[in-house]
Amino acid sequence: MEVLVIGGGAAGMMAALTARQGGRAVTLLERQARVGRKLLATGNGRCNLTNLHLTPANYHGEAPDFAAYALSRFDVDTTLDFFRGLGLLTVAEPGGRVYPLSDQAGSVVDVLRFALDEAGVATRPGFEVTDLRRTKRGFAVSSAEETLTAEKVILCAGGLAGGKLGGGMSGYQLLESLGHRRTALYPALVQVKTDPTFVRSLKGVRADAAVSLRRGKSVLAQSQGEVQFTDFGVSGPAVFEVSRAAAAGKGGLTLHLDLLRSLNLGETAALLRRRRAAMPHLTTENLLTGVLHNRLGRTLVRYAGYDLTTPLPELAEADLQAIAAAVHDFALPVQGTLGFDGAQVTAGGIRTAEFDPQTLQSRLVPGLYAAGEVLDIDGDCGGYNLQWAWSSGNLAGQLLD
Repeated sequence: MEVLVIGGGAAGMMAALTARQGGRAVTLLERQARVGRKLLATGNGRCNLTNLHLTPANYHGEAPDFAAYALSRFDVDTTLDFFRGLGLLTVAEPGGRVYPLSDQAGSVVDVLRFALDEAGVATRPGFEVTDLRRTKRGFAVSSAEETLTAEKVILCAGGLAGGKLGGGMSGYQLLESLGHRRTALYPALVQVKTDPTFVRSLKGVRADAAVSLRRGKSVLAQSQGEVQFTDFGVSGPAVFEVSRAAAAGKGGLTLHLDLLRSLNLGETAALLRRRRAAMPHLTTENLLTGVLHNRLGRTLVRYAGYDLTTPLPELAEADLQAIAAAVHDFALPVQGTLGFDGAQVTAGGIRTAEFDPQTLQSRLVPGLYAAGEVLDIDGDCGGYNLQWAWSSGNLAGQLLD
């Protein structure tokens, strides 16, 4: 049986290897010059390949339960065993994120590439699929220069995120040409743009925070962990967690940061009271020195409505309470997110109702399978999206009818 896999990313490489292990003749088509290019950029070049704390709640989409079967069939332990079998050593961080011991995404790409070569998968870089058609004997897959035929096709062309690394619309368009439909697409795991008034001076500052995205009093999403300020807003893992909701929102959103989540408001006010009593020669410029990054501390004082030259003894109790409140609720009006080029993942995709969750075969086009980001499944920040790629690629590669 001849099988064509469209897309040489994480899901495509896994699907190709799995199909080849089943005894099929497999050709992997990749429009870029080499396979795994987008994978090289994941985890800031470290490749966060899975997460030990994975649960179904980490996934999103029109019907997130669609992912459950694939994720249970090829779970985290099975994934780690698979990579161990390829010679890849891994290490888990305290939060559950798993990385290659080498700390290089290139190690993951290399062991997969070696495995493809060893298994006898024919890899065709530079093959940009422009047309996918049904034929009497299966499928015809065409580029501008050539047409290949196969009995089965597994489409793993990825999503719209990360255009500079290979993201695009082609996977959706190929499936739509065969009758499939997609949901709206949004950038996810992406930097959030806010009113720059206070964040501009914080560019490059990192902080630990509890983050919530709100519309009025309604909390739309929340997370906690590292945030990083940019000249146009906020980035970092904790912000990525809420960015999906920010991208899908229609305005009127505010990002709230609690920048001292280990203390409550009363404890922070007491801390400031002690600083005022112990160091009366200081001004408000240094009220939060030793508590937060110096630039962040000064910004929060200004955000609370105070200049930086007021002597601490002149601060009344109400003033200390106001500054403590700013520390625990630094509210930034949201102006949107960066676009798909800045996103790590695409939220939305081809409707999963049109695929069998236990095989990933199309319900509309027998012999056609899909896996990975092209489907309407996306995960939280922390290795969950790559786990979906491994799990769905493996399931699709089984070519179960």
